[in-house]
Amino acid sequence: MSVSALPDSDSDSDSDRNNQIPPPSDTNPPGRRRRPRRELTRPTAFAAIAVVFVLFMAASSAPSPLYVVYQQHWDFSATTLTTVFAVYVLGMIAALLVLGSLSDHLGRRPVLLSAIALEAASMGLFLVADSVSLLLTARLVQGVATGAAMTALGAALADLNPTHAPHRAGVVTGAAPTFGLGLGALGCGFLVEYGPHPTRLVYVLLLAGLLLAAAVVAALPETSLRRPGAARSLQPRLKVAPHLRADLLRLVPILVASWALGGLYLSLGPSVAVGLFGLSSHVVGGLVVTLLTVPACLTAIALRAWPVARTLALGAALLLTGTVVALTGVEEDSLLTAALGTVVAGIGFGASSLASFGTLARMAAPSERGELFSVAFVISYLSFSVPAVVAGIAATHTGLHETSVAYAATVAFLAALALLAQWLRSRQTAERATCPQT
Repeated sequence: MSVSALPDSDSDSDSDRNNQIPPPSDTNPPGRRRRPRRELTRPTAFAAIAVVFVLFMAASSAPSPLYVVYQQHWDFSATTLTTVFAVYVLGMIAALLVLGSLSDHLGRRPVLLSAIALEAASMGLFLVADSVSLLLTARLVQGVATGAAMTALGAALADLNPTHAPHRAGVVTGAAPTFGLGLGALGCGFLVEYGPHPTRLVYVLLLAGLLLAAAVVAALPETSLRRPGAARSLQPRLKVAPHLRADLLRLVPILVASWALGGLYLSLGPSVAVGLFGLSSHVVGGLVVTLLTVPACLTAIALRAWPVARTLALGAALLLTGTVVALTGVEEDSLLTAALGTVVAGIGFGASSLASFGTLARMAAPSERGELFSVAFVISYLSFSVPAVVAGIAATHTGLHETSVAYAATVAFLAALALLAQWLRSRQTAERATCPQT
């Protein structure tokens, strides 16, 4: 789930202001010599933030290969399985809406430390989970923690972005989430298949990683000055300027198509591998997610310098092609065809996400981007979760095969609409460019 690259130049004024690291306040009594707090250098801090970003996203996808295990242990339906998945996304959406700008007022470090503590609490809940209700609670807490962390991590990367590489923060912001999702799913798959205590070990390791992350974040230089208005910033608000609505509507099909496809793979992907292709290995369950997310990550890096319009058209075309190829593999019971389609769709997912958010950043003024991106995030994550829940309900009543076919066909239709919308937009742009000025 990637928040694709936001051009660093779009927030130059904010970055300049936030890059002023505030001096520490001297609270020592007179006569006592103050020991300076040891802080990471800015290049090291940037790399550390990128690693923490990957860690959060790896933790968010780690339960995916375990859904099949939980389902076997507790005998719940596909509807319940996708509800567990959706609860995480709803918690993330709530955090993005309510806590999205909190680090602008309190500072990056306090918000990140709080998010890490909340994420660690969710790992503890996973460790003791012995019922669906505890699993739901753990995923909800994890969703809130991840949503709170994402905005602060993205802002910290922009604050610490090196001046000699102005696009580096955007590339990391676009690539780290999808890389983390793939790493978490595949790593958990290996641990479940070959390690002891399949429903516990991965959370112990993630908890240890979070403790290290807390120590690293505590040593970060603070890049955002405290300012008033923290309480007021907690009021969620969704609004799009009237002159931006038409352009946003043209992006809705590709946003919904790409994120709905991601939701299908992260929720029901391992179940499809087991139920339709008879693959019982949990490594394969993790690989299903990785085949989608790693190509998306690499695409975000490779196409970072491409024109946005061309990237968007390519993303829609590959998303359509890959989904159709994967659907053909399901229909013909061909694992190789389904895997190939997944890789192609993953490339389309990465290109679509990169270009969609690049288009949003380009078409809005700096004062309009915060609200516009909030709406885009809500559309994306609702598309990520709601169709997956509908698919879970359908799979319970009509079967996994029929549900997968209908879901993939819907994604392909939306990708085709996105391709048409992009063609119409390009044609209108060309006509305006050739129209004589009056």
